[in-house]
Amino acid sequence: MKFLPLLIGFCLLACAVSAQNPLPHPKVGKNDTVKTYLTEYEGELIPWIVTPEVEIRDVRIFKSEADRQAYYRLKYNVMKVLPYARFASQRYQKLQRDLALTGDKKKQKELVKACETEIKDLFNREIKNLTINQGEVLIKLISRETGTTTFDLAKDLKGGLHAFMYQSVARIFGHNLKEEYDITTERDIETILHQAGYTSYLY
Repeated sequence: MKFLPLLIGFCLLACAVSAQNPLPHPKVGKNDTVKTYLTEYEGELIPWIVTPEVEIRDVRIFKSEADRQAYYRLKYNVMKVLPYARFASQRYQKLQRDLALTGDKKKQKELVKACETEIKDLFNREIKNLTINQGEVLIKLISRETGTTTFDLAKDLKGGLHAFMYQSVARIFGHNLKEEYDITTERDIETILHQAGYTSYLY
């Protein structure tokens, strides 16, 4: 017990020396500190930390086998006609840019004719072999990709009379060239495109 006062005195002396000569802070290198923005909230500083995007998907449960088969048929049709819709969108955008660069009416007619010829060649090679359901999906995707209806595209390229004739023929097969794409009603198509990793400048 006679050593207890001596031990206490030693501890007090060590604390006094430590208070007079605090330990130096460790040296921090340039890569040891992460700079970030802060937000002050209720007296606390909260750092902004950017984390990688996390995609959460649910497993879809179909009401019946028929619904499941219908969904996968739609998926097949969407992926089948998507390249054609993309081509139509890109070609129409190019036409609009080319028309904006010239005021020559003759040159504009030549540009429209060239665009029409390209689309007609594609139709004669491949699009004419699509099924009715695939044609309906194509009409929707063209509207999605261009931001306008197939009827308006035909009107721009061929005039109102031809657009009306095309609409009349489309109606025979149950299509509507004036149909506008609505992402709220076409949720299955949007899901299919999203899962495929496809994006466009409009959506």
